[in-house]
Amino acid sequence: MFLQNLIRILPKDIDACIITNPANIRYFTGFSTENGYIIASRNGSVFLTDSRYIEAAQAKVDCCDVVELKNIRELVPKYLKKFNCSSVAVEADFVTVSGLREYGKMFKPDGFKTVFDGRLDKCIRFLRCTKAEEEVENIKAAQAIAEKAFNHVIKYIKPGMTEKEVALALDFYMLKNGADAISFDTIVVSGKKSSLPHGVPDGKIIEFGDFVTMDFGAVVNGYHSDMTRTVAIGEVSSMMADVYSIVLNAQAAAIKTACAGVPASTVDFAARSIIDKSGYGHAFGHSTGHGVGIEIHEEPQVSPKSGYTLQAGNIITAEPGIYLPDQFGIRIEDMLLITEDGNENLTSATKELLLLNN
Repeated sequence: MFLQNLIRILPKDIDACIITNPANIRYFTGFSTENGYIIASRNGSVFLTDSRYIEAAQAKVDCCDVVELKNIRELVPKYLKKFNCSSVAVEADFVTVSGLREYGKMFKPDGFKTVFDGRLDKCIRFLRCTKAEEEVENIKAAQAIAEKAFNHVIKYIKPGMTEKEVALALDFYMLKNGADAISFDTIVVSGKKSSLPHGVPDGKIIEFGDFVTMDFGAVVNGYHSDMTRTVAIGEVSSMMADVYSIVLNAQAAAIKTACAGVPASTVDFAARSIIDKSGYGHAFGHSTGHGVGIEIHEEPQVSPKSGYTLQAGNIITAEPGIYLPDQFGIRIEDMLLITEDGNENLTSATKELLLLNN
């Protein structure tokens, strides 16, 4: 279905396209590989992969023929001629300079024109932005596993544990309870380190009075989930509680604003303006959100400079934060499925400020 959708929207002056980005291959074929080529055209399509993957690919891929890749310089021109193609688009966002040169050498003898102006990438991004029902169900399943991991781990976090122990506990629970993989390297940062938006968990001891920020997700059938929660150990200062409320209110404003037909930049502004007015605008440096799907970060971007208008079927995050160096940081993140009249929040874990006393 997805591959036929791409073929339908290819510009008329492009006869075929070659897809090699593993994320895009996974999207169009449902098959994960680090070495594959999709040749897609209006006159036929084929998926090429080497002997390590061919048996599994033939069992999995049903959107086109599957052929063992032995000599790329022979096979690609062979199928382009078979499909009566003269112009071939490649992924400008993914193909390297040396890779483009190789295509040039491969295509030159038969006079194929290489198109690398980004229009293929634009078509792919357009398709991947809007999730089909099956994609949504995979993301919901991944999120359910992540939330169970969160609800499990908060029963055990206590002073004396290390950040790494908490991260490993989250990962182990997700992998043991249905995740195919974790979405990304799990982030667990505490105390002063919680001011690092993408800090790396290490042997730092979690102490009484710390904020602990956990950013993590699970993968199901190739689709990612993404959530962040910040909890407190024992107690917090009045300032910490106030800043937590600001972040929570900012997130609520973004969620309330997110709807089909609304510019993504407007959603970002809804959250950012609350943080700005509170006096912490300098402490919120990243965008309010991003798309989630086959990749953990994909289009659309929910940022001040985004030119995208939200559509029904988008899945985005809402994750404002405030980060105060040498003090603490807070981020709260949910995933939203955009609908015609609002959004469905795919994240149900509590956002109440939890004071853990395990």
